[in-house]
Order: sequence, then structure tokens, then C-alpha cells
Amino acid sequence: MNRYFLCMPDELVVVDDHKTSYDIQYHLHDKQPTCIAFDPFLPNRLYCGTDGQGLWVSDDGGDHWESTGAEISSSIFTSVSVSLTRKIGDYGVVYAGTELSALFYSEDGGQSWHEWSAVRSLPSYSRWSFPPIPDTHNVRMIAEDPANGYIYASIEAGAVIRTQNGGAEWQDTKEGDPIDAHTLLIHPQAPKRIYAACSDGVGFPGRSVLVSRDHGETWAHDSKGLEQHPYLFSMTAGIHDPDTLLVSASSDAKTAYVAPFANSFIYRKVGNQPWQQVHKGLPPAEGTMISNLTADPNEPDTFYALNNRGLYCSADKGMTWTALPVDWKEKYLNPDPNRRHRSALLVISKEFNS
Repeated sequence: MNRYFLCMPDELVVVDDHKTSYDIQYHLHDKQPTCIAFDPFLPNRLYCGTDGQGLWVSDDGGDHWESTGAEISSSIFTSVSVSLTRKIGDYGVVYAGTELSALFYSEDGGQSWHEWSAVRSLPSYSRWSFPPIPDTHNVRMIAEDPANGYIYASIEAGAVIRTQNGGAEWQDTKEGDPIDAHTLLIHPQAPKRIYAACSDGVGFPGRSVLVSRDHGETWAHDSKGLEQHPYLFSMTAGIHDPDTLLVSASSDAKTAYVAPFANSFIYRKVGNQPWQQVHKGLPPAEGTMISNLTADPNEPDTFYALNNRGLYCSADKGMTWTALPVDWKEKYLNPDPNRRHRSALLVISKEFNS
């Protein structure tokens, strides 16, 4: 059985998929969950960040939640992830990013936290800026390469930074690196390769998808086919297939995040082929906010997409889609346009967690 975690504007929706029926729970009411991750060494342990209500932890697979991380200076959590390779005691090492941009880690399951303060001393730090609120910026995503333990963080907006020694030293962004990477994708079966799904292509044609094949030293364009919709949000790959990729796309931020103007798409790419739009079974692009995408943890051909219209599943590598018959509240369809778009999707296998 799969369990889906949907970070919606006002609450965390937890859905158990029994194939013929769905059980739904609602948690973290009015806390605007923004990001969520589970511990691969303790899969029933999950972490969920919120927009202004701090970080929350669950020890029972998401049935109950309690606050943690009170010593972290910001209550706005924009990214959380757990190492696939680093384990201290019983826990995987947890990474968390905030607004203003700061990076923290915990080696005891979130009971205590340490900041990688060197990040604030990087030369580019003073230039980072989140366009809708220019006097702030945030850590959009934290990704770890399981092959070597390198850690990468994308800043919204202004940088992709990295460390090759566990956070002791951080390498700053440089010319040609992604500027506003909404997703960093590293696949365990593709060593050295990092994809960045960016908004950069709006102002700099061809830079919607950037790929590095040398641990982030250099980046190349991989955006052919995305010319009409250069603003990217989410990106995923097949669980056992690093060369089948999906991205969610729109023409700009307004059509991505503002419900009355929403107009978004999903594109698919296999190997060296150009990106191609997929639409069969998906809701109409008009009125659909940009999707969160993820791969099924067990089924190699299965993907999921979450947007304001619902939760969708593809069992054929993203070519065709079906809406899952999950109860959908009216407020999800037309979220407050004055509220910042923060959403996330996580899928775990309940059998594995047990």
C-alpha cells in the first residue's frame, strides 16, 4: 500500500491507497506545509516544514505530528531532506533550509540542530533575492549525491552552492551555474550527473533545464522542446531509470502559481530526445497550477503529479495519466492568489515502512 503526503495550502493531507478505496487524514491545519521528507533508515520517521509554523516530526508514518527544531532562528522552512548514506546512531542526517537562506543539519533526528554558518559568508550571499519579495531569499532545495556524499543547495534566487566535505566548506556559485533552480535531481544510477529545473529559461532562452556531468563544475543546456514553456518547477526520474525524465512547466511564474491565470503543462524526455508535452488524462492546462512530480518508490514505470485539480498517476512512464479518486476540497481548486505558492508531494510504501 502506498501512502501519499500532499502539502496543500492550509494542511497536510495524508492518503492511504488501498487500490479500491482511499483513507484520508488531515494534519497541520492552517500551518501551510511546504516540504516533506522521510528517513530511509527509520522510514516511519518523517519531517515536514511549514511557512511560518516551524518544523514538525512524525514517528508513526504520519499519523501524528509534533513540533521540533525550536532553536532554528527562522520559522519558515523551505526545504528538508534526509541523507541516503549518512547515519548517526539510529537516524539519518537531516538537512533543512529556511528563509532567509540558512542551512542546518541534525544528527539526532531533529532533537538538536547545527547551522552551516559558512553559507552566510559566501560572496554571492548579498546578491541573493526572491523576486516577489526582493529583500528576502530562501533555500529552495537540498540534494545529496549518494555516490560520494556531496551536498547541493539551490537558492531562490541566485545560486546553486555545494560542499564536498560534509559542510565544512561551501563552494559558491559561478558564472554559468543555475540562478533559480526549483528542483535539483540526482539519480543514484547516474553518478556525477545533476539536473536543475529552473526559471532561468524565461530570461535566458535555453536555460530551463541545465545538466552537469561533473559534480556541478560545469553546466550545459538540455532544454530542446521547452521553448514555449520555459518556466520549470518540479522534476523527477524513474526510480530505476535515470534517463526517463518529467518536468512541470509554464510560460512564467504568474501562469504557474496564480490560480486565476494558471496555465501549466507536463513534459517528458527519454534519453537524448527533445522534451515532449504529455496531456492524455491530465486536466486542461488552463486553470491548472504547476504540478509537483514524483516517482513511485516500488513501481519502475509509475509517476505521480499533484496540482490544484487533484492527484494524478501514470503507470506508463508518464505518457498517459489517470486522476486518483481522492476527495478534493473546493479550496484546493482555487487557492488564495495572495498567498505564496508552497506545495510538495511525497509517496512512500507503507509495507516498507512497517
